[in-house]
Amino acid sequence: MDDRMNILYLTHYFPPEVNAPALRVSEMGDRWADKGADVTVLTAFPNHPDGIIPEEYRGMMRLVARFKKLKLIRTYIYAAANKGFIKRIMNYLSFMFSSVFMGTSKVGRPHVLIATSPQFFVAVAGYVISRIKRCKFVFEVRDVWPEEIVAVGAIKNRFVIGALEALEMFLYRKADLVVAVAQGTIDILTRRGVPRSKLALIPNGVDIEHFASAPDGAEVRKRLGLENKFVACYLGTHGMAHRLGDVLDAANQLRDQKDIRFLFVGNGADKQNLINRAKELKLDNVVFHDQIGREQIPEYYQAADLFLVPLRKAKLFTKNVPSKIYEIMASRRPILISTEGESRRLVESAGAGIGSTPEDAHEMAVNILFLYKNKKLRRKMGEDGYTFALANASRKRLADDYLNILERLVAGETDFTNQADKINVTVKQPEMTAEEEVSV
Repeated sequence: MDDRMNILYLTHYFPPEVNAPALRVSEMGDRWADKGADVTVLTAFPNHPDGIIPEEYRGMMRLVARFKKLKLIRTYIYAAANKGFIKRIMNYLSFMFSSVFMGTSKVGRPHVLIATSPQFFVAVAGYVISRIKRCKFVFEVRDVWPEEIVAVGAIKNRFVIGALEALEMFLYRKADLVVAVAQGTIDILTRRGVPRSKLALIPNGVDIEHFASAPDGAEVRKRLGLENKFVACYLGTHGMAHRLGDVLDAANQLRDQKDIRFLFVGNGADKQNLINRAKELKLDNVVFHDQIGREQIPEYYQAADLFLVPLRKAKLFTKNVPSKIYEIMASRRPILISTEGESRRLVESAGAGIGSTPEDAHEMAVNILFLYKNKKLRRKMGEDGYTFALANASRKRLADDYLNILERLVAGETDFTNQADKINVTVKQPEMTAEEEVSV
């Protein structure tokens, strides 16, 4: 192509928010700018997950600024905490309308527009803007809506579900390309009739250097009173999909193990309920910590001995790969993943950890105790996970692959079947010896 690629990335979330879509957009965009593209990000004012807009943004309806090498446009949003169905829908719809009516005039002349979920009202706005700007429309699917909100019980009205499903299929039909972050999503969309030729797979990946060079975590341990303790940590959104109550149940079963502590880092809709329950159970082996900034995250990964990745027992979640898995791998830490399906296969095939039955707190407790007693195995899991991430999950390499796909799309290519080929993995579980078997 003779002209510089002009990319418009439309996202609900962006730094200083620290969730997976915010980091993916900012890091992908930075890499594309390094490779010579002009990248504009159209997003909302930050307010996730507590529904509070930082003071420096309050009262603004629109802001045009720079973020590193990216042009950044922020438009109005009805700020709402990550809980409560009505307010969350208002949060989603407000940005959908403001991005179209307040952002379109500021985005220039993009060759391609990428609208990224979760919450596919962003994709509705993306489709409208792409038609106004007459550019290619890419729908980036992180979570399959409305299936995910149905899976966690956030919506039950069949009429509403049907309407959202119809809107979802409309967006898939209108997209010039659908980019998935997990193979399971491609499988779901193929079964729903989305042509394989318009599906591409670009996993989340991780900025490996950012995590591999972090401080050793000793200061975090000291500050939290966790020196000389075995720390099992959950770091991320405390939401309905994560079944963190099961972690508290496991902590309750391990309360007599004086060297084991459970650390929860982050905010979310379910956090206060978890704090209240921990108080009711009088769990003095549990520590809660507020959400931290992106620059602090790698040090907190280093501060723990084991990371917990639990999910609800639902068919949909067998197709997801939480982005934190790659971050944990890059940090050389072992993983205990409580789910089935693609993410568990990924962890086990990489040798980066072991799996546990979802919603089974007793099995989780047994596995935590097993890993507590096997330091050499934990170290090996950490190294094996890092080796896997280095070879397969570099955010820079994945961004380069993504840019190549976008260039081919703009040049007129329409068949991306080879980008959605499955990666076959072999599951391997470490076997417990007689000496290693544990009970709770």
